[in-house]
Amino acid sequence: MTLRFDALWRDLKHGDAGTPDAPRIAIGIAQGRIAWIGPEPQLPEYERGPHFALHEGAGAWITPGLVECHTHLVFGGNRADEFRQRLAGASYADIARAGGGILSTVNATRAASEAALFEAAAQRLRRMIAEGVTTVEIKSGYGLDAPTEAKMLRVARRLGRELPVTVYTTFLGAHALPPEYRGRANEYIELVCTRMLPELAQQGLVDAVDAFCENIAFSVAQCERVFQTAAALGLPVKLHAEQLSNIGGSQLAARYGAMSADHLEHALEVDVAAMRAAGTVAVLLPAAYYCLRETQRPPIDLFRRHGVSMAIATDCNPGTAPVLSPLLTMNMACTLFGLTVAEALQGYTTHAARALGRADLHGALEIGRAADFVLWDAASAAELVYWLGASPCRAVVRHGEVAYRALQDGGANR
Repeated sequence: MTLRFDALWRDLKHGDAGTPDAPRIAIGIAQGRIAWIGPEPQLPEYERGPHFALHEGAGAWITPGLVECHTHLVFGGNRADEFRQRLAGASYADIARAGGGILSTVNATRAASEAALFEAAAQRLRRMIAEGVTTVEIKSGYGLDAPTEAKMLRVARRLGRELPVTVYTTFLGAHALPPEYRGRANEYIELVCTRMLPELAQQGLVDAVDAFCENIAFSVAQCERVFQTAAALGLPVKLHAEQLSNIGGSQLAARYGAMSADHLEHALEVDVAAMRAAGTVAVLLPAAYYCLRETQRPPIDLFRRHGVSMAIATDCNPGTAPVLSPLLTMNMACTLFGLTVAEALQGYTTHAARALGRADLHGALEIGRAADFVLWDAASAAELVYWLGASPCRAVVRHGEVAYRALQDGGANR
């Protein structure tokens, strides 16, 4: 049998996270998908497509493209002053109750033009791409009114069209209570469910629906109202749950078959068991834990014992996780939460793709999946988690095309 390729990458190393002497492999690509992968000596005969490109991997380590499954990349302004306040002893909840936190970003995002939001988010996203990200989820939630939520989601869609990365959008209208609805949370949730979400879904701007289930945000009953609307529209759900306290968010997520429950520092064994039964992925966000100087770790041992998949993400946002580095985030997951190197790599590939409901397309190097992968200058995959402040990324390939290539002088050609 002769295969037809549009591109062939050869002389690449691929193996377990702790295996320095990995076998050399080759990857054949056709129409943006992996058409063949295996030991290079077993490469079958192949035909060259009309735009065939032969690439030498030069012994680089290869992993699937990194999947960034929880971000708030589109926003106006920043919250550096709140960082100063937290250093002086103020808590995240204190700042939020005083009108800061999410609401300060809401004001800046409402005031920003669509073009300004795009340029700022594109700059942030390019940095993630340069560290191996080929797929990213982007949430709304800094508008809290119909026009601004739509503006944010349009920007996210444009990022996916104009940058070499696959973007999935999540509507997070139930992120915080806008100031004009102070004391009227149920009325705001009604607006989210009867107008905002249906209209945005009709415009094709929403891939999934999220909510912030917390004492300083929305109750279980209010989040369930959002989930019911999502279900009626045929949209999958996920949930910010058990970050600052335990009010039953992960149980709600499990009841509705959520793709993921995220944060989970205060999750209990009964919550973990429910997530396992529902197939809900636990998304760990160690950068937020670090920036908030939390001390309650997510129940990693319970996730392992119950077989709950653990994904990792930056949670990139202006207030509690101003982080753009997936590699640093993996290190934090290992250092702060006790994950192994293998768990960290799976958390940014296979399990992150599951948290987006797209494990069929992303997160693994398998025939038929998107030809998204990263070449690393590393002796073993463990180095991706080991180094701090330096990226060994040599090249990023997305849908078979080079999305990023590092220069020898440490710059970037994109």
